[in-house]
Amino acid sequence: MDDFKILGSEEWCRFEELGIPAIKARVDSGAKTSSMQANKIKIFSKGLEDWVRFEVNPLQDNRSISILCQAKLVDVRSVKSSQGISEERPVIKTPVNIGGNVFEIEVTLANRDTMEYRMLLGREALNARYLVDPSQSFCQGDISDEEMSHKYRPYQSDKTGLSIGLLASNPELYSNKRIIEAGEMRGHKVVFLNVENVYMKLDASSPEIRYRGGNILDKFDAVIPRIKPSVTFYGCALLRQFDTLGVYCLNSADSISKSRDKLFASQLFSKHDIHIPITGFAKSPMDTKDLIRMVNGAPLIIKLLESTQGKGVVLAETNKAAESVINAFKSVQTNILVQEFIKEANGQDIRCFVVNGKVVASMQRQAQKGEFRANIHQGGAASLIKITSEERKLAIKSAKVLNLDVAGVDIIRSNRGPLLLEVNSSPGLEGIENTTGMDIANVMIETIERKLKYAQ
Repeated sequence: MDDFKILGSEEWCRFEELGIPAIKARVDSGAKTSSMQANKIKIFSKGLEDWVRFEVNPLQDNRSISILCQAKLVDVRSVKSSQGISEERPVIKTPVNIGGNVFEIEVTLANRDTMEYRMLLGREALNARYLVDPSQSFCQGDISDEEMSHKYRPYQSDKTGLSIGLLASNPELYSNKRIIEAGEMRGHKVVFLNVENVYMKLDASSPEIRYRGGNILDKFDAVIPRIKPSVTFYGCALLRQFDTLGVYCLNSADSISKSRDKLFASQLFSKHDIHIPITGFAKSPMDTKDLIRMVNGAPLIIKLLESTQGKGVVLAETNKAAESVINAFKSVQTNILVQEFIKEANGQDIRCFVVNGKVVASMQRQAQKGEFRANIHQGGAASLIKITSEERKLAIKSAKVLNLDVAGVDIIRSNRGPLLLEVNSSPGLEGIENTTGMDIANVMIETIERKLKYAQ
């Protein structure tokens, strides 16, 4: 026992062969194999051997530092994640240096962006070498912030890229933080702009946009709108002003307005031969019974015209309940859509993330037991799914009809083929990035670069 070194619950690991100066690992004797955060994983041939190329962002909450690595491929294993999703993960062997003690370990490459640590040190690396004292940390030596900054200085690039504004309301949201990280990682300056702190000067000769305090916003190459429904009117007015000043907007005011008006969007979809569940709209309570018959009766869905994340969506299970809900909404002068309920979908729908006319990621969402809404914000569970070519075409066409460069397209599978549920102009990144492992924020920044003909 005296030959064993002590490890704490977290330790610094160095991978000289991979070119990683230091990465903080959680020591986990419950896991068999060690695991490292990796993205853009690509298996390729080198002579007669299989190798794997991948990028590592070794610092948590800092994607501006990315290290390109490659190593010989040892294996590809099916591993079940903490979310219960099985995925194929490449396995490599590489020397690790822990406090000056160097030895070879197996490491699986996985997307750990949502985890607190970029690396997990499993029991195969610990066996016959270490004892673990979970009450301690960095028993094999700590690294100060100053040392870390020095180690990673060579990997930091001077920002000479685009100037991008992120027009949103909450800088702490996962999606907003990821977009800022992705932009900075590609060498751009990304500034968070709170919608409600931006104001404008309307003048034919010198129109302006200003920020709280009087700062004139005239240096942006592009703006990424992430406008919440409650500020749609004002947010779209700001986007029109940015457009007047020659700033490229990733989703225009017009396209966002169309997507937020569910009735108008549904009319556009019908006009362009995009199949949706049978939908009805009426103003007078006198037409309620015929409205219910028109969408094939109960059970049916009742939607507020301005709803999001599954809020303002009701399932009426009987005709009597449907009449009560519809008339209650109408009595308070609220506009609603009535839509047929697709029973055979069994509480499942598909979210396709469309960027610049391509489906870049897809996931299936399953509603909780007793719930009909599959939205992640309503407790729905996400899983990987392979969409059909018909579903892919439907998603792309739906985003195109609304002229959206970025869209979350929700599709449901029915007995008569895929049907479009709705199109979201500010789709969240957290659920789909975590489920698919795709770096969608990076794809969004790349789209801006292409639109502006910016060369790295």
